[in-house]
Amino acid sequence: MKKTKEQIRDTYESSGGQEKTHPDEQENKETLHEEEAASAQSTVEPKPDELLTKLANYEVELKEIRDAYLRKAAEFENFKKRSENEISVLLKYAAEPFIRNILQVYDDLDRSLKHANEENMQALTDGIKLVYDKFTKILDNQGVTKMDAKGKPFDVHFHEALMQQPAPGLPDHTVLDVVENGYMYKDKVIRHAKVIVSQAVESGNETQNEN
Repeated sequence: MKKTKEQIRDTYESSGGQEKTHPDEQENKETLHEEEAASAQSTVEPKPDELLTKLANYEVELKEIRDAYLRKAAEFENFKKRSENEISVLLKYAAEPFIRNILQVYDDLDRSLKHANEENMQALTDGIKLVYDKFTKILDNQGVTKMDAKGKPFDVHFHEALMQQPAPGLPDHTVLDVVENGYMYKDKVIRHAKVIVSQAVESGNETQNEN
């Protein structure tokens, strides 16, 4: 049976002029209000103490990253300098193996000149001397020089002593003779001079020898 207009009006007025809400709609509204409240609570700004803690952590991390970067930069710079130094040394002494090989030939020429002194060997001597002088110039242009050891004080950095001989009137450890020449390649010793070194003579022995 359909309600009349009067019955509808009476029902509205008896409810205080408000429409009744369905229970499901009321529950949905309450859930919505709870979610809005939770969302509003989650957007609350952090406390100052929390911000200070985070800032301190970030500063520590930044310091660690900076220190690691500086260490890597220093290691790379050291590696770069070491590599440049090794390359420089390699280039400076690049011809050393070649020099070592030709020194034997150079010594042979030197010995030939010393033993070719007879008159009938004058032509040979002159020819060998020309070769020797030319060879000397080539070596000199390469930075190779022969040590002048005879009569000099013995020095382990340049000389290798083969034996000692008594030498009256000379200081102890003086180079008496050179058995094999030593050579310098620029500022580096590439072969020590093999020498005979003087030995001090005791005064009693020296007097006995004179008698």
